[in-house]
Amino acid sequence: PLDVGHHLRVRFDNLNIGNTHGQQFRLAVTAHPAIGRIDVQQTPLHVRHPEAVRSRSKNVPVQFRAFPKRRFRPLAFFLAGNGKAQEIAKKTGLNRTTVYDIFETLMQKGLVSKFKKGSATFFNALEPKHLLTYLDREKEEQSKKIEKQKQKVSELLPQLISLQNIFTDKPKVQFFEGEKGMREAYEDTLTADGILLGYSNLETIHEGLPNFFPEYYKRRVEKKIFGRGILPRNKISLERTTHNQEEMRDVRFLPDEDMTFSPEVNIYNNKILIVSWKEKMAILIESKELADLQRLTFNLLWETLPRK
Repeated sequence: PLDVGHHLRVRFDNLNIGNTHGQQFRLAVTAHPAIGRIDVQQTPLHVRHPEAVRSRSKNVPVQFRAFPKRRFRPLAFFLAGNGKAQEIAKKTGLNRTTVYDIFETLMQKGLVSKFKKGSATFFNALEPKHLLTYLDREKEEQSKKIEKQKQKVSELLPQLISLQNIFTDKPKVQFFEGEKGMREAYEDTLTADGILLGYSNLETIHEGLPNFFPEYYKRRVEKKIFGRGILPRNKISLERTTHNQEEMRDVRFLPDEDMTFSPEVNIYNNKILIVSWKEKMAILIESKELADLQRLTFNLLWETLPRK
């Protein structure tokens, strides 16, 4: 959408300014973001008296459609005010049929109203502050919709778990891809029953999901899941250890700064979560045999590493 600070390139097709007799002209482009219109004013250069120019200057209307008609911003109609569809069409630069269609949509959302005066239909735009009320209402309705979905899933969850346990050939390996997939995989670590072990580079995990941490740490603490990590020596990892007590975490560092890694491995329950932050992927393996081996390896290395 056309807005303040946007760069704009305008092309003029078949622009007729008459016989100029070699006269140069300045084209002044004025953008109206609210109604998606651009006005172009043509003014001759090198003229001493502006009065002499005024009669020769003219506005060249240029229609600028920055978005589909059904997604036309309601702000344009609040600025256009009240009136008949034809009058509002002139103010917004849209045709009358489009104005009718958009107003029908806005009426359903409670943003505009209409009334009859004789045989004419007048539309009335509500005060702009109603936009905030509308957004609050939309947010509340969306929240209620999500809560209903969560309730349905909660009711079905015991049955789904029972059905899953019936099948002996259920998948033991799950693959997650992209930021949303990685968040979903990481959520599973909050099911840890006991200590959550991990090889973690806090620098790369904070870069990989910047909006996920440290909010995740707070939720882990709420679930009383203690974390134990083996970390490379870098600035962020060292700084984060100052929060070890409040975030229920104990760490030990690799002895040399050159010894580093970017992926992460978490060990909990009968699961191993392997996360590649650079490749934006995660693999969750459920196997008691493999988890026990990784837990044994972690504990052996843990006993040999310094705390600082």
